[in-house]
Amino acid sequence: MTSSSAPDSTAVSDSRMRTFIRYSAACIALFHIWTNTFGNISDLWRNGIHFALLGFLGFLLFPVSGKRQQRDRPPIVDVFLSCCVLSTAVYLILFEGALHARNEIPVLADLIFAGMALILAIELTRRTSGLVMPLLALFALTYILLWGHAIPGMFGFRGMQLHRVLYRMYFTDEGLFGMIASVSSTYVAMFILFASFLLESGCGDFIIKLAQRVTHRITGGPGLVAVVASGLMGTVSGSAVANTVSTGSITIPIMKQSGFHPRFAAAVETAASTGGQLMPPVMGAGAFIMAQFTRLPYAVIIGAAILPALLYFTSIGFFVYIEAKKAGLKPVIQNDAEPLSRLLNEGIRFLLPIAGLIVLLILGFTPTYAAGMGIAALIASSWLSKTRRMGYRSIIGALAQGAKNMIVTGLLLVSAGIVIGILNMTGISITFSQLVVNWSGHNLFFAIVLTTLASLVLGMGLPVTAAYIMMAILTVPAFKLMGVSVLVAHMIIFWLSQDSNVTPPVCLAAFAASAISGSNPMKTGFQSWKLAKGLYIMPLLFAYTQLIDGPWAQRILITLFATAGFLAFTLFTEGFLFRPMGIPHRIAALFSAAVLFWPAAFYLKAVGLLLLLFLIFLNHPNILKRGLEGHDRPDASA
Repeated sequence: MTSSSAPDSTAVSDSRMRTFIRYSAACIALFHIWTNTFGNISDLWRNGIHFALLGFLGFLLFPVSGKRQQRDRPPIVDVFLSCCVLSTAVYLILFEGALHARNEIPVLADLIFAGMALILAIELTRRTSGLVMPLLALFALTYILLWGHAIPGMFGFRGMQLHRVLYRMYFTDEGLFGMIASVSSTYVAMFILFASFLLESGCGDFIIKLAQRVTHRITGGPGLVAVVASGLMGTVSGSAVANTVSTGSITIPIMKQSGFHPRFAAAVETAASTGGQLMPPVMGAGAFIMAQFTRLPYAVIIGAAILPALLYFTSIGFFVYIEAKKAGLKPVIQNDAEPLSRLLNEGIRFLLPIAGLIVLLILGFTPTYAAGMGIAALIASSWLSKTRRMGYRSIIGALAQGAKNMIVTGLLLVSAGIVIGILNMTGISITFSQLVVNWSGHNLFFAIVLTTLASLVLGMGLPVTAAYIMMAILTVPAFKLMGVSVLVAHMIIFWLSQDSNVTPPVCLAAFAASAISGSNPMKTGFQSWKLAKGLYIMPLLFAYTQLIDGPWAQRILITLFATAGFLAFTLFTEGFLFRPMGIPHRIAALFSAAVLFWPAAFYLKAVGLLLLLFLIFLNHPNILKRGLEGHDRPDASA
């Protein structure tokens, strides 16, 4: 036997490391499932272990450059750091009693492990999410330790000693392992895993097929496929970028083939994927985070969110329909399309677990327990299929991929605990809220504008979940001072926190979609921003109407008028309705939209609706054709 036939030792080593990471990730996923369903450990232990396990994977998968490892064997320094981050959880567990007894008078070992946890958290966040959160964390730490006392006025702070800061950050619920880490280790972790199992079981393919089947006879149907599919997938994916890449890889080419401009196709996918986090029942875990903040039942949250989410997707659908009419596109009727009944029969294995998840939530089971049962139901229901049955390999694959998907958001939220902890220790969050109130002159509209600008800047470097949490800490007290209810205030902030995905200059979801469509990234961003105008209009409706917390009859009536308002606004921006619209007609459409959105009396909204119907009547080609024929017909009396 020649030496060339011997197995390559490097390849064998790489294969072993790849297998080790895969099974380690699967075990990490199982830990989260266990602790969130039947396990019983303290929040501090769970959050500390959550951080350590994700940090362990993070150092193995993300090198110093911040990009995923191109080699299967990580550098020795990253192996060492992965062991260091595990030791922070081990020390917390072993010496919890002693740390309690010392009561903010730590010994040297406490300071070493607390400092190591802070440094590793910041470095992991830099590797996985970029510089924004690490810089915010360093800014906050140096403020409380070094230079806060030098600032005069309302933002000055007398300072705090290093050992007290480290103790609070490491061992109390004010820092790394506090409320935000609890959100990360429970709701976010479990629904990322649930989404991973959904995709592994073939749900993504089913959603695309269902959307195509439902919309294939409608003008602009391929664009509506993206709207429907992204709304369904985005509610559990928790990431507009991930949603754009996964569904957009299918929907954007379909839209281009049907005649839509590549830029418009990418913008539709971006706007729809961004709205996925607004769609109940999961809202990318936003519903559960909001329930945690507001202390309101889950059913109240999704009840408040469902009509606004449907309005948002309807508004994008209007843009798709008008654009298809403008481009002269016809419905792509599929004569050989699979019957809807057969498609639903095949998709029942996805609908049953999701329906069961919603039922458990409404019955009062915890979201994390419901997600765990949903995962079990997905595995069981997959055996109703002859081709996509989940066996050992696919289950391990879903567990491993889910754990890997947790890394970026999970570590980011843990690190956000540093900033939020310091905001609470120093009282800056209350000061910021007072500043918003003062700058806005106690005017709710200007307070919303200031919050929009702040969330846009913050969202340029943070995922929407982290941006929402940060903005909620800072601005909810300001809205409460202006008489806005807690639920309405959180819903306003949650919607505004989505805008960075579609708003230039940093709109990552739009950039991801442009890469698929081959369009100009910045032009795609502006087109996405245009289509996603609902992100800015809806918060105003929340603030000035009873769309969120009014009686259901009132909510439905507001929704119907707002639907007409979005149609009128689309006509104004696009300048097209069956044919190009003149300036007077566009101005009339804008006036109609304003009246329909405005919290006015019923008869005024009726006037706006009648004006819209009159515009449709004037611009309808059949009406125009009949008018011309009547004009050309000889007078009978002659």
